[in-house]
This record gives sequence, C-alpha cells and structure tokens, in this order.
Amino acid sequence: MRVADFDFELPPDRIAQAPSPERDGSRLMVLDRLSGVNRHQKFSDIVNLLHEGDVLVMNDSKVIPARLLGRKVDSPGQVELLLLEEVQPGRWWSMVRPGKRVRPGMRLRFGEEQNRVLTCEVLEKNAEGHVLVEWESPDTFWEGLLQMGRLPLPPYIERNEAGPTAQDASRYQTVYCRQAGSVAAPTAGLHFTETVLRTLEAKGVRLRYVTLHVGAGTFLPVKAEVVSEHTMHEERYQLGSDTVQAIQEAKASGRRVVAVGTTTMRVLESVAARSEGPIEPGTGKTRIFIHPPYRFRVVDALLTNFHLPKSTLLMLVSAFADPGGVRGRERILGAYDEAIREGYRFFSYGDAMFLQ
Repeated sequence: MRVADFDFELPPDRIAQAPSPERDGSRLMVLDRLSGVNRHQKFSDIVNLLHEGDVLVMNDSKVIPARLLGRKVDSPGQVELLLLEEVQPGRWWSMVRPGKRVRPGMRLRFGEEQNRVLTCEVLEKNAEGHVLVEWESPDTFWEGLLQMGRLPLPPYIERNEAGPTAQDASRYQTVYCRQAGSVAAPTAGLHFTETVLRTLEAKGVRLRYVTLHVGAGTFLPVKAEVVSEHTMHEERYQLGSDTVQAIQEAKASGRRVVAVGTTTMRVLESVAARSEGPIEPGTGKTRIFIHPPYRFRVVDALLTNFHLPKSTLLMLVSAFADPGGVRGRERILGAYDEAIREGYRFFSYGDAMFLQ
C-alpha cells in the first residue's frame, strides 16, 4: 500500500483549536467493524458501550513542559529546545532550533526572564539533528523545568506568542495521568472525567493502565512513498503485572480488552508480538508499526480520536477496522468523510471514535 492511499481532504475549520467545554461533552462516532455501520453519539455514552468484565486499558503518561526558550551562553543567538527523552539523570535527547548553529561543546541557558536559570551543555549530535544535552544541577532540574518550561502543544494548535493557556495546562492532560515523560498527550483519554471513570468502575468495567511516553515522532510526517518502507519512531513503555492479569482473565472469560488510544494499542500489541505465548509484564522500547493487513492478538475494541492524513496513526486505525484484511482503509476514510459532513472536530482537541 502507498502512503498516498491514506490521504484525505480536511477543511481547516475542522481542526479543533480548543477542547470542548466539558471533557465528556465531545462527540463520539461508533463504528461497528462487522457491519460497517456508523452511529453518532456523545462521549458520555461510553458508559453504555462498555460492559461488566470488560478491561479498559489507559495510558497514564503525563505531558511535561518540554519546550524551553533561551540563548547560547557565549553568543546572543536564541535557541529553542524540545526535550525528548531522559537517558540518565540530567541527560536528555532533545530537538533544537536553529539546529545547524548548535554544536557539541556549546552551552545553552534558559529561564533568565523568570529569574531561574537552567544551563546545559551539548554533548553530541546524531544523524537526525537531535542533541544530547547535560543539565547543570540535575537535582533541581525538574523544579526549574516545571517553572519555566512550556507545554509542547502540537503544531496544528495555534497559539499567540504567549504560548499555551491556563486551559491548555489543564485540558491537555488526562485526569488519570501519573507518570511524567510525554511530549504529546495520549489524546483519546482526554475525554474521560472522574465521574465517567467512577460510573464505569461501578458497572464492573475493570480500569487498568500502561505507560508509554509519547515522543515528538508522533507528529513527524511519513516520508516514505510505500507504507512498508517507513521506519517507526521508538517510544518507551511499561506494562505492569496487574494489567496483564486483568487482560488474561478477560480473555479466558470471553470479555473484551478495550484500548484507550493508539499508544495503549501499541504497548499491548508490541508485547504480544514478541512471543507466541501469553503477554507478560515488563518495560522496554517499541518501534511497532501497525498498518493493514495486521492481525491483532490482544485488543478487541479501540477508542481513538480522528487523525492526520497520511499518518501512522490513521494507518493503525485502518488496520483495526478490518483485522487481517485491507478493507479497513476504505472503511475509515468513509467514516472520516461522514465525520467531516457531520461537523466533527479533528485531531488532539477533537471528537472521538469507538471501533468495536
């Protein structure tokens, strides 16, 4: 299949620039994978779509204020740093702009306007142009980052020079986030409220969690022309024994495993792909690239948002719409066309889709 096969026309006004007034007030398209029929509901109706004994698996990663604005120590040149991954205490792989003017040995300084300075040294630069930086005073790094860092909103969410708003600080996080480390939100979970979660739990739905720290690679365009030639970005995950046990019990009793978001899907199917036996708890990194055709071993239903044209996320959803087959692309693109006609909102702050 070609990457161009996953393209579609999206009117700019369908890109959500702000969240819905209430988290669970967004719209929900329900797609029945067997019949191909779509239904239009509210997200709060999710409590009626999940059943006793279902296992709802969510990504509890928390978005960090990973964007830093500053300057070079030995020159007036301005720099912008986007933290990507902490490889050891005080050392981070990062994206930097302007990248060509930043070299190993340079020192960068941030936060002077906030009267709290963070300084780092560039240790190395890789083939992708990312830099490995080491922060001075790593013991106080997180405190400084929380004070001066900016929330790294996706490029399609437009803000003025002041950057993210107070509403973004609250709504670009899930209500259940616990593990700091993502530079983008696991957006399918943004629709849940504490009330919805309590209602599901009271109904007998088992709430479980994984952790996958979402990297900036989720926004990078697919440069290959043929889908199978694309190399997926790497992301770190953690899968606990409590979640694994709930999944195994659900499978044994004929109940569903419901993934909240493509990040959760990638964790569960990545672990399953590593052996023919039952999934096991553990930590690691995944580069799994799910696209049609793909046979899913763990996930029975998927809650997700509406994704960018030609994106790996759209390819994953297309694969899930027709497991093991190639008709999912037409099914999903048809559903997207219908969503556009019906006025659905797309991308991170947009509406949701439930595939069952």
